[in-house]
Amino acid sequence: MSLLINFTIGFLAAFIGVIPPGLLNMYAAKISMKEGRKKGLMFSLGVCITVMVQTYIALIFARFLDMHPEYVDILQKVGLGIFICLTIYFFFIAKDNSRQMPESVEPHSKTNRFFSGMLLALLNLLPLPYWLYISITFAGFGWFSFGQLEIFSAVLASGMGTFLMLALYVWFFRKKDKPQQKMVNMNYIIGGITAVISVITFFKIFNGY
Repeated sequence: MSLLINFTIGFLAAFIGVIPPGLLNMYAAKISMKEGRKKGLMFSLGVCITVMVQTYIALIFARFLDMHPEYVDILQKVGLGIFICLTIYFFFIAKDNSRQMPESVEPHSKTNRFFSGMLLALLNLLPLPYWLYISITFAGFGWFSFGQLEIFSAVLASGMGTFLMLALYVWFFRKKDKPQQKMVNMNYIIGGITAVISVITFFKIFNGY
């Protein structure tokens, strides 16, 4: 049962985490528009391999923190403050700054696109603190386990969730339309995600007292 729970949390967390437009998903979309969906999917697959490695590193570190509750309490309180600030920013302060896709994408083979996805994902270090925080928070509710098989389950799910969302970007931008016609303000989506995490963390801290 713990394997399934870890897999579900890993998949949903990865899927939701890639929703906001960023360098990786918008680059995958641009490749799909310029070079076709197959190369876009190969790029996405390369990204997922790196994300899985980053997730594994984060979960190993989270397992260490889980055995030292004094550090977890501090992390949760700091995280709650950060996510509340982010929620306020994205809902009330941030303007419409819809992410634009890269202007040019030079042709590459499918193999090169796979490795370029891996390398470009290395520049994105957000999965490390993201998975650290997600796993610690859900573990506090007893919903996440740090057994070796459970960690592998979450790592596999993170790759699958990331790939699915990137594939949706690849599919959504399959036609060579003008990117501006499909750009939307994602501030409310990001703010909604941080608000949900803030509520979960608040109840976790509150129940701890």
